Amino acid sequence: MTKVWWVRHGPTHQKAMVGWSDVPADLSDHAAIARLSAHLPRVPIVSSDLIRAVDTAGAVGGDRLRLPHEPGLRELNFGAWEMRESKRLYEEHPAETRAFWSDPENNRPPGGESWRDLEARVEPVVDRLIAAHPEGLIVVAHFGVILSQLRRALAVPVPRVLAHTIDNLSVTQVARGPARWTAGVVNHRP
Repeated sequence: MTKVWWVRHGPTHQKAMVGWSDVPADLSDHAAIARLSAHLPRVPIVSSDLIRAVDTAGAVGGDRLRLPHEPGLRELNFGAWEMRESKRLYEEHPAETRAFWSDPENNRPPGGESWRDLEARVEPVVDRLIAAHPEGLIVVAHFGVILSQLRRALAVPVPRVLAHTIDNLSVTQVARGPARWTAGVVNHRP
């Protein structure tokens, strides 16, 4: 069984939809970062290539083996909705916004990704990383990416997995066994 410890990057303090925009994380809570680092196992660490994940991995990684950044682990691509406030989108494009949030598995923001697109991008990257690191892996990534892998482990519909909270600097664990995926702790704040 290969365990994966998913860590959500530090907070960005953005009040908009942040997907592929490269905004920094606030990593000023040194005590929380130290607790998180101490909680994580001594296995390799990898992150998405967005600076908020890269910097968080650097802050919690310590002397763990650092793997190259993975663009395939980026957050959901919000396309034309990137860096827009949800409230304004609902005001300007009520039908499209409602359609996306009522069925994100099959609907995309203009120029962006659906939940299915996200999973199709992330799952091969995760499978490759697990095959290369059967001893386990820490992955620093984003809300949508972590939930996509939690959904994989729980085998539940997208709306059900979206009900989960994934806080910044939290740990969610999934494991891949010989026959199936399983979920461990979700949204743990060490």
